[in-house]
Amino acid sequence: MRATRATVAAVAAASFVIVPLQSSAQATAGPTLTIDVTAARHAISPNIYGVNFADRSTSASEGLTVDRVGGNSVSLYNYLTNVYNTGSDYYFENIATGLGAKNQTAAAYVKSDRKAKLRTVFELPMTGYVAKASPTTHPFLCSFPKTAFGNQNSFDPYDPNCGNGVSGSTNLTANPTTAATAVGPSFDQAEVAYFVKLFGTAAKGGVPFYELDNEPTLWNSTHRDVHPVATTFSEIATRSTATAAAVKKADPTAAVLGPSDWGWCAYFYSAADGCNNGPDKASHGNAAFAPWYLAQMKAYQTAHGVRLLDYFDEHYYPQESGMALGKAGSAVLQADRLASTRTLWDPTYTDKSWIGTDVGQRVYLISRMRAWVKASYPGTKLSISEYNFGGLESLNGALTEADVLGIFGREQVSLATLWSPPTSSQPGAFAFRLFRNYDGHGATFGNTYVRSTSANQGKLSVYAAQRSADGAVTVVVINKSTTKLTSKLALKDFAAGGTAQVWRYSGANLKKIVRQANVKASSSMSLTFPASSATVIVIPKA
Repeated sequence: MRATRATVAAVAAASFVIVPLQSSAQATAGPTLTIDVTAARHAISPNIYGVNFADRSTSASEGLTVDRVGGNSVSLYNYLTNVYNTGSDYYFENIATGLGAKNQTAAAYVKSDRKAKLRTVFELPMTGYVAKASPTTHPFLCSFPKTAFGNQNSFDPYDPNCGNGVSGSTNLTANPTTAATAVGPSFDQAEVAYFVKLFGTAAKGGVPFYELDNEPTLWNSTHRDVHPVATTFSEIATRSTATAAAVKKADPTAAVLGPSDWGWCAYFYSAADGCNNGPDKASHGNAAFAPWYLAQMKAYQTAHGVRLLDYFDEHYYPQESGMALGKAGSAVLQADRLASTRTLWDPTYTDKSWIGTDVGQRVYLISRMRAWVKASYPGTKLSISEYNFGGLESLNGALTEADVLGIFGREQVSLATLWSPPTSSQPGAFAFRLFRNYDGHGATFGNTYVRSTSANQGKLSVYAAQRSADGAVTVVVINKSTTKLTSKLALKDFAAGGTAQVWRYSGANLKKIVRQANVKASSSMSLTFPASSATVIVIPKA
């Protein structure tokens, strides 16, 4: 979950209402868009269209592909008793209602994912503890009971025996076995073996992805009842290799994700050092944590002949105040949100968060991750299993999320799952539909990225891909500006045929991606993009 520095086939035209394209008479000249179909080609992973705790009843309409079972609560999830612990998020309570909105067992959850054609990322415990059995109704078992710690700052109003584990300004020290049971890597191996017995190996359609717990540099905060001591470089590496080795013993074909940490500070430092250079980092050659971690995984493979880490996975939440997980906000915040997607890739962009203003650094997360992999563990895929740019209840958030999905495809991210996804009827869900179901009948963005550039990415973002099913070039154009723009779209090295379909999501209709009038397909097309809109253009092959 989120942390801060302190602590988501074309059909006949007759089936749709055709909306005439807006006149370009009142539009401003926009930047030129260029699509080069033979350049920079690479496969777009279908696994970037994922979310955390998917609503399986609506996942097909959004074209979702991956469902992550993860977060703080899953860190202590016990598949044997179907109990998780809320940690510091809510009074360290053991909850026996199961996983997700439907309160399912681990087996039932995975079975539901399979029925919905979603690939599951299942988080495995690595703190050394899992939750004990607990009543299904209050009073719950909890780590800081009033009977043991009478003087606490706060108690659950629904369960007054469960406290927050803080007295004044002091964090209390719990007995970890009050609400948890000690376990080791053998527990994780048995859990993976349990899934293999039920569903087969990953190679035969079983659970494909396992994650090495969740945000370990925050355990001394989120799970301080069982892990009050700040983690170090060596502890995370030791626990990760042991847990990953257990996964591979139970299912050699399953993929492992890690270290799955919260954000900027965790990319470079251990919890023991805080967000600063300190003795733990110094004792490990002053290396940044993430590339050092990758190097340890590579060293294990060199020594044992087994790749333990398949996906270099991190979490990312823009740190500007009010943005991630927040509402659309002011006009200034909305403009910043649309610009902030550059923190994923652009080494020239400085955001307005403490990372840019106080630390004086530029994020360019995916570019950094790719460089770290190249230097420390080539062949490891990139994953972002938690991210959220906020505003998903609004058009602004939908356009931002669409931009993020386009970036993931262009930058060759292999897996991504949005935290706190929108409901199916909210605008944010239409960002996924633009790429996965723009016509409401399963028509998708292409699966092979082709070079697509904008003369001004800040005004018009453009992403293009060729679709293997019919050879069509599909283009998503996002107008981030508040002005209607008319731009030339130049198409290189592609023989276009007939007419191109145009689909649009905008403030004109927040409940539907609306079919527009067809345009003549050619190597040079002039198109008008309404302010604050996303447009899908489907250019057929001659």
